Amino acid sequence: MDAGDLKIFQAVAREGSITKAAIVLNYVQSNVTTRIRQLEAQLQVPLFYRSNRGMILTPAGENLLGYANRILQLLDEAEQVAQEGGPPTGKLRLGSIETAASHFLTPLLAEYCACYPKVHYSLVTGGTHELNQKVIEHELHGALVYGPVEHEKLNYMKIYDDEMVLIAKPGEHDISVLLRRPMLFFEVGCSHRTQAEDFLKTRGIQLLNVMEYGTLDTIIHGVTAGLGVSLLPRSTVVQAASRGEVELVSLSDPYSRLEVGFVYARGEHGSSALHALVEIMTVLES
Repeated sequence: MDAGDLKIFQAVAREGSITKAAIVLNYVQSNVTTRIRQLEAQLQVPLFYRSNRGMILTPAGENLLGYANRILQLLDEAEQVAQEGGPPTGKLRLGSIETAASHFLTPLLAEYCACYPKVHYSLVTGGTHELNQKVIEHELHGALVYGPVEHEKLNYMKIYDDEMVLIAKPGEHDISVLLRRPMLFFEVGCSHRTQAEDFLKTRGIQLLNVMEYGTLDTIIHGVTAGLGVSLLPRSTVVQAASRGEVELVSLSDPYSRLEVGFVYARGEHGSSALHALVEIMTVLES
């Protein structure tokens, strides 16, 4: 088992398909198939369940994936450390909750890339729990999440406070009426959605009519069109409100309070690219 085997295994696990993994890796499909079979033969255990729908990790495969992610990240970091002495370089894999990606992280990364042009970053969005797991499993170097976060394998630094507000179609203000409307939410797993649901329960409202949307823009457009209302961080909807697209209605404490912070793996060297980003965020925090 070498780094090449682990890279192929990681790609198949991530893509859920030999064909897709071969495309991503720019390998011949038969080569990927052979390498996976050789790895399973060497370990004497199946790593994937195979079906017409694709490849799904077995328990043994899930265990190996955690180590593969860590080993490949350490190899990447070792290469970067060997080249250190100048400005940060290499890859920086980041994650962010949808509501912080556009209004906060994108401008920050524009400034970061201007300072460190040799760093190549990637960004994925998701829910707080999902992003925390990806950092723990070394799929991401760090992520912006709802906090506070307390975990033995994660460092957490608070970045900013936000406020959850009810957004409605322009001209509508009566919160008791608005809360009876259909609720437009992100998918299950978003931690601020959980906070919103707790608030609704205090008002005696059960979520019976929920419409799940994948992006912030589609939620805002749905509210503007009168499809329902939503509960979102103020920072993400203040511009839409200033354009007259939505109405903002304040909530009472403690349900209006939101905190956003940055998580990264604890107890490891980390890359120079990550350290540079954390330094910028530390300045913002102070």
